[in-house]
Amino acid sequence: MNKTLDGLTIGGLAKAAGIGVETIRYYQRLALLPEPDRPLGGIRRYGTADVQRIVFIKSAQRLGFSLDEVADLLKLADSRHCDEVRTLAEHKLEDVQHRIVELRRMETALQELIGRCQTNQNEASCPLILALQEKRR
Repeated sequence: MNKTLDGLTIGGLAKAAGIGVETIRYYQRLALLPEPDRPLGGIRRYGTADVQRIVFIKSAQRLGFSLDEVADLLKLADSRHCDEVRTLAEHKLEDVQHRIVELRRMETALQELIGRCQTNQNEASCPLILALQEKRR
């Protein structure tokens, strides 16, 4: 980010970061984003660092990190704990790999059920609905 964005209102921060004002307030309630002091009779102002912090939060979320995990990453980002960050990322990768296995299993099951629907066009009951009604052990 080469442009200085100091002196932004919360609306300006939201626009610069590409999120809503309520999201900013939510991040502040979760202590993910500091709330600047309000000058006497004035309004709070935000800057480039706040935009960068929101970009960090959104980037981490796109990688699958929960907001609790993002909070941990932010604590580590403020210092030099690369080993701890790597460990968090390794755990997230394991979670993602597990979800991929589960999604592939779901994909196979759905393909099979869709195939049953196509081959049983003249049946009174839909095979997919019947399969969903069965109790699995």
